Amino acid sequence: MNWLLVIVGAMVGAPLRYLTDRTVQSRYDTVFPWGTFAVNVAGSLILGLVTGAVAAGGASSQVQLLLGTGLCGALTTYSTFSYETLRLAENGARRYAAVNVVGSVVAGLGAAFAGAALAAAVWA
Repeated sequence: MNWLLVIVGAMVGAPLRYLTDRTVQSRYDTVFPWGTFAVNVAGSLILGLVTGAVAAGGASSQVQLLLGTGLCGALTTYSTFSYETLRLAENGARRYAAVNVVGSVVAGLGAAFAGAALAAAVWA
């Protein structure tokens, strides 16, 4: 049953990642990968919220598998982040590459902490 929860979450997360990335990126005429940035930060927020909810007893381990492992695992993408950062650096946009690395780490961690804090406030 656990693997089924992960699969269902991933079935939602993968297309959501693709559609969100395309929608966000189409709105900005820049080489910066806003779509990947957006899905990674959103996924970090969701994962922080779910993990915090499970830790506080507000959600079950099955919710963690469905949303944390399945949805967020398919929604977020370290490989695309890495590829796009490398591509930016190779194409001479080193400043964008550096902003992508620092911004993604800071925003992702901030979102995860915010999600966990929100969960603690709601379920404490």
